[in-house]
Amino acid sequence: QVQLVESGGGLVQAGGSLRLSCAASGFTSNNYAMGWFRQAPGKEREFVAAFTPSGASRYGADSVKGRFTISSDNAKKTLYLQINSLKPEDSAVYYCAARRQTIDVLYTTSSKYDYWGQGTQVTVSS
Repeated sequence: QVQLVESGGGLVQAGGSLRLSCAASGFTSNNYAMGWFRQAPGKEREFVAAFTPSGASRYGADSVKGRFTISSDNAKKTLYLQINSLKPEDSAVYYCAARRQTIDVLYTTSSKYDYWGQGTQVTVSS
């Protein structure tokens, strides 16, 4: 059974940085896409960044490009999201997600993902 456990969220001042982690377990192969979504109160879940099974990455809204970096440590089976120059509008619950697939396509719609972590709260004060 696939399990995803996020950590690393917290309360930070605007301009600060955080590194979120997602520890994955239960994968039976490498045929998974993995990524990050976020959801602010009253808003839909938003795609942030993800890897295809081959390791190609893609980022979501222009507001995260250049400030967010997705990475992974395959040996530790951990996905990371480095967030720099945090802004109050980055405040949200950040979720790790995985999708079982064999094709090297990246989906940005949350409904396409099979597995989800419990989320980690990021709050940015101005």
